[in-house]
Amino acid sequence: MNTTVRDIYLSVVTGDIVRLDVDAIVNAANSELWMASGVAGAIKRAGGDGIEREAVAQGPIEVGDAVATTGGSLTAKWVIHAAVTGPGRSTDANLIAQATTRALQVADRLGVHSVALPALGAGVGGFDIYACATIMMGRAHEYLTDTRTSGLKRVLFCAYDDVARAAFKNALAGSTRFQ
Repeated sequence: MNTTVRDIYLSVVTGDIVRLDVDAIVNAANSELWMASGVAGAIKRAGGDGIEREAVAQGPIEVGDAVATTGGSLTAKWVIHAAVTGPGRSTDANLIAQATTRALQVADRLGVHSVALPALGAGVGGFDIYACATIMMGRAHEYLTDTRTSGLKRVLFCAYDDVARAAFKNALAGSTRFQ
């Protein structure tokens, strides 16, 4: 399932975010920018330790903020580290919304045409995947509708399993009524 917002293609894909053919991938980061487990660990394993060194050198950052590093040996040229959890590893709807917006802003600042986002806060953060998908999809629609200068052409939401895929497909279907 997919839709468009101002000629920007939004889609849900299932799989390993580190293997996607996009300009940038988003890391569901902690505010210290350490990359140990979950999406961060997968990015570090696939792209190399240099990604974490670059990230940590820019931290700590506020929860809800985002910074970019190079993609190391990943296909993606960039990794956008969106801090969705703090030291306590918990998150909430507002932080997920902020981190989603900041990730898209950083993607625009980098001049990328394609970006893939995982479920921010639904792994280590423990946030409900259906609520997470609804928040992220709504925020993406809002950002892409309001940002007239966006260079983005494709925004992918990468689901790691069938439950996440169903959550994001449901959110994408619901988001089309806002167009």
